[in-house]
Amino acid sequence: MMMSLKTRKNNLINALENQGFEKNIVKAFKKVKREEFVPASYRGAAYDDAPLPIGQGQTISQPSTIAFMLHLLNVQDGQIILEVGSGSGYVLALLSEMNPNGKIIGVERIEELLEVSKQKLEKYKNVEVFHTPKILGIKKLSPFDRILVSASAQEIPQELVEQLKTNGILVIPVINSIMRLEKTQEGNKIQEYEGFVFVPLIKD
Repeated sequence: MMMSLKTRKNNLINALENQGFEKNIVKAFKKVKREEFVPASYRGAAYDDAPLPIGQGQTISQPSTIAFMLHLLNVQDGQIILEVGSGSGYVLALLSEMNPNGKIIGVERIEELLEVSKQKLEKYKNVEVFHTPKILGIKKLSPFDRILVSASAQEIPQELVEQLKTNGILVIPVINSIMRLEKTQEGNKIQEYEGFVFVPLIKD
């Protein structure tokens, strides 16, 4: 017998809890409906711990990877947070739940994805998305407390580090690792976590 979407979601939430993720992360995953952020043909797989296609050659990352990146980001309510490569808008919705008194900014270079995500994010009042085909980030709204990048770069882009506040945190996939950069007055502290695969970060 096919498992219901509700059962699949409960299984995913239990798995995230068992992996030790913070309560605010698990709570966000409980509240946000992933099936609303994937194409209709993939809704039955919405709570599989796997990446799924969202069109235009892009994917929505697997939930456990997103949860790990949110853990590294150390979100505190009231922050200004930027996501680069916001895609379907799913991670923006999670960040909105974790940061209800802050501001969430998403930037996406593919206009078709941006327009679809805008509709899905209407109920998240502290989220704004922008079409940024030729730049990384959005300097006019910087500096940010946190920056999350949802596609893989070849190296940590200096132009994103410049958009980060002092004591801010940048989490970004670099090749097959996830890098966490903390910008301090003494310099940048960088940690690397290996063994991940993402679609490439492209700046036209």
